[in-house]
Amino acid sequence: MQSFDRRNWLKKSGLLLSGFTIGNGLLARQYNFNDDIWEAAPDGQIIRIGQNENPYGPGPMARKAMMDAVINSNRYPSELATQLRERIAKAYNLTKDHVLLGAGSSELLGNTAALAAEKKGSNAVSGDPTFRLWFGAAELFGLSIKKVPLTQDKVHDLDAMLKAMDAQTSMVYVVNPHNPTGTIVADSEMQSFAEKVTAKCLLLLDEAYTEYAGTTSLAPMVANNKNLVVAKTFSKIHGMAGARVGFVLAHPDTIKKLAAYQPWANAGPSAVSLAGALAAMDDLAFMQQTRQKNEAVRNYVTKEMNQLGLKVIPSYTSFIYYDSAAFKGDLAQVMTQANIMGVRTYENGSSWRRTSIGTMEEMQQFIKVLKANM
Repeated sequence: MQSFDRRNWLKKSGLLLSGFTIGNGLLARQYNFNDDIWEAAPDGQIIRIGQNENPYGPGPMARKAMMDAVINSNRYPSELATQLRERIAKAYNLTKDHVLLGAGSSELLGNTAALAAEKKGSNAVSGDPTFRLWFGAAELFGLSIKKVPLTQDKVHDLDAMLKAMDAQTSMVYVVNPHNPTGTIVADSEMQSFAEKVTAKCLLLLDEAYTEYAGTTSLAPMVANNKNLVVAKTFSKIHGMAGARVGFVLAHPDTIKKLAAYQPWANAGPSAVSLAGALAAMDDLAFMQQTRQKNEAVRNYVTKEMNQLGLKVIPSYTSFIYYDSAAFKGDLAQVMTQANIMGVRTYENGSSWRRTSIGTMEEMQQFIKVLKANM
């Protein structure tokens, strides 16, 4: 009976993730976001600042590695996948058995939700608003979601999340630094929270933006904690969103359970993507330059928007979250008409918006259009 259930879960997971890829159905409804807009004009004619992509990447080392790897694309990249798992594990003083690769971290968020849903009638606790791409997978598998509002400062309310847990809670989800608000939970608070949650259920900790914020990863905790799953990605600081490489770190026993939801474990990323990811991990200069440029541009945008009367939440990431109430009109529509795609809504009925940080030139154009329509 167990094997039959698992096959059904895999089938559902595959169908759902294919929906994530094409950007239709559930994903489009959740985000109220038309992905077709992003394909409406060739590169160079449209400013894309809505998906938290790194405008400077991939870095030079990753680019060369990917170009060199193309010739080997006729072979399955099992050895490269193992090398990347070993390289990732080394960075956190773990072993490759603590690492599971995916075609981006989104796949692995869905897999973790599926694992949490094995307990029938269970629920997951999450901050709200949050990065909710995995919500559809969770609900498809029968996992209900208890949404806990952020604080007034748009930070996770950890105490409220702990209180929201009950006997049926099988997973808690936290993004730190948070998406979409850009806020952080202090390292000591996050570790204490993780210890309390994992004593009772899974904690899925999404660390997509730690490299921007300088926060400490909790990944080393998985060595002795079977209920902690840390998700990370090469899409952000490494500038490889289109290459689709993500990974989770967890206890080997937990990795085995998560790998069961992949038809072929660790086989999602291509040979070219794996080569790029391996090289990207060693390109410390590119990561440092990205952080410096991102901070400079983010500070510029924050200052300009504050002067226009638009409240901006202090951000530690590659995007900003701001209250557009002072803007009279439809901000997203105004920007779209100016070929700027990047004003996104995460709180229905609210004037709060998220916009990614592009290059200085892109964000100067964003501010120019903003000023012209205030």
